[in-house]
Amino acid sequence: MNRSVPDPIRPIRFDAGKLHLLDQRLLPAESRVNTYDDAASVAVAIREMVVRGAPAIGIAAAFGVVLACDRVRDHHAGSWRAEVDAAIERLAAARPTAVNLFWALDRMRAVLERCDTVAEACAATFAEAQAMLEADIAANRRIGAAGAALIEPGRAVLTHCNTGSLATGGFGTALGVIRASWGEGRITEVFADETRPWLQGSRLTAWELLQDGIPMQLLCEGAAASLLQAGRVGWVIVGADRIAANGDTANKIGTYGLALLARAHGVGFMVAAPLNTVDFGIVEGSAIPIEMRAESEVLGFGDQAIAAPGARAWNPAFDVTPAELIDVIVTEHGAVHRPDRAGLTALRKHSGG
Repeated sequence: MNRSVPDPIRPIRFDAGKLHLLDQRLLPAESRVNTYDDAASVAVAIREMVVRGAPAIGIAAAFGVVLACDRVRDHHAGSWRAEVDAAIERLAAARPTAVNLFWALDRMRAVLERCDTVAEACAATFAEAQAMLEADIAANRRIGAAGAALIEPGRAVLTHCNTGSLATGGFGTALGVIRASWGEGRITEVFADETRPWLQGSRLTAWELLQDGIPMQLLCEGAAASLLQAGRVGWVIVGADRIAANGDTANKIGTYGLALLARAHGVGFMVAAPLNTVDFGIVEGSAIPIEMRAESEVLGFGDQAIAAPGARAWNPAFDVTPAELIDVIVTEHGAVHRPDRAGLTALRKHSGG
């Protein structure tokens, strides 16, 4: 059975010298596109989660560098590099966990080193950022196809957070696998964790799946154990913000618990991410920096307080799933089963990286 799977969502667009970002904080109630013309405001957009998802953060930051170059177009040779470097540092500080952010900025630095004038820098950084965006969408299509090939037909899948078009340049990583699997008739429906405290599953993943006509149900994270126990799920499929060289994977808080539950119930656990999410400079997951966010995100929602006055909150944005709990990491260059350092290193060599 083959179904047509639409792919209309593009959260990042650069046009007429400005960056346009779909404001993901407002979905699904409102589809508002914000416009940015300087790197400082792009850094704020990343930090405040106007744009989120590791690949999308990296692409947005790359276009932030383009804007930085454009703003110093009329500066003298002695000053424009320093201002662009400062803008890159500001972008790098926006969020600490997603390795794609630093990967993208390192690529932009390499481009800038080859430029002698600010005019060259403007043209070269734009070409590089646009190439990143287009390559990300193409890579996600390959990730989707590779992951779908591993899905045995006939059952549902469970996913966590949002890993679709909204988190990438388009199509998605884990949600790309789900889209491809649905298109091939391999899955019956999708269960999505609501994903506290930002509710990316409720607001974003549900919205994307409904846009595509893919049957889905939301569940509280606390219901996942009962769902897996019932035998309705064949795979748990998640994305990644950073993967250590040994396969330990940082992803949205709650992912580690899902991996434990999947292993306890004999359910496959798949991580879907582009190869640039693997940080070969980090030996194991304990070295991955974990972003701590404001207590207010847990104590309330929006302007509405939901906790008792005086309550405190512990609010890590991510957790780390040990490689031994992951059955397969799927990238655009292929899959690594029972991931470890040797398998990921071999995949990087095979990819030419």
